Amino acid sequence: MIDALRSPTADTSAARSQTSLAYQRLRADIMFGRHAPGARLKINDLAQRMEVSPGAIREGLSRLVAEQLVVSQDQKGFAVAPLSIQDLEDLTDLRCEVEAIALRRALANGDDAWEAAVLAAAHRLSRVPPRVGRDLDATMAWIARHAEFHAALVSACGSRRLRDLHAQLYEQSERYRGLSAHADHDRDVGGEHQAIVDAALARDADRLVDLMVRHIRATTALIIGSARLAAAE
Repeated sequence: MIDALRSPTADTSAARSQTSLAYQRLRADIMFGRHAPGARLKINDLAQRMEVSPGAIREGLSRLVAEQLVVSQDQKGFAVAPLSIQDLEDLTDLRCEVEAIALRRALANGDDAWEAAVLAAAHRLSRVPPRVGRDLDATMAWIARHAEFHAALVSACGSRRLRDLHAQLYEQSERYRGLSAHADHDRDVGGEHQAIVDAALARDADRLVDLMVRHIRATTALIIGSARLAAAE
């Protein structure tokens, strides 16, 4: 009787909550490598593990397909999107082009509030150490603040679609970062970030784009070098 009197709105809200939970957990597990590239994602197993409905898992996976973090395989269900050096190089090329457009627009449109946001994001990032060691909390803090820093730089570009594309490419690049292991321990990432901030505040578009492209490509080079070294072992 109680079930018969349950509000349809409550049922809809519960379903949406389950879908949101499934999506967020699946996404985090893929981003941080808990589901290996190419691994099959079995809906019933995931639903049981997360204690949500299979429908919530299916909807969450469909959203991740749109973000290119999951692939839908005919007659085989879903799998984590594979990683490859060729894909990383293609992703890096496109990301550099999008960064250049977004940064130039941000410099043209940015006001005092934008400058303050960039400075604040850079300061917050500088307060946490780079991602080294096994401290998960420190690692998570650096990941979050690094993403905020890059987002702040393009936040004044004046286009929601461009910001969304920028964020999507950034997050796809993050999946590859773990492949570099600790190969960047001698790299002055903090110095690179500060130089980028200085160029942004000086409104030097050419220098800003050049520094950002070098920053991105340096990370790609480290990832590829680390992946090839691991494959040779």
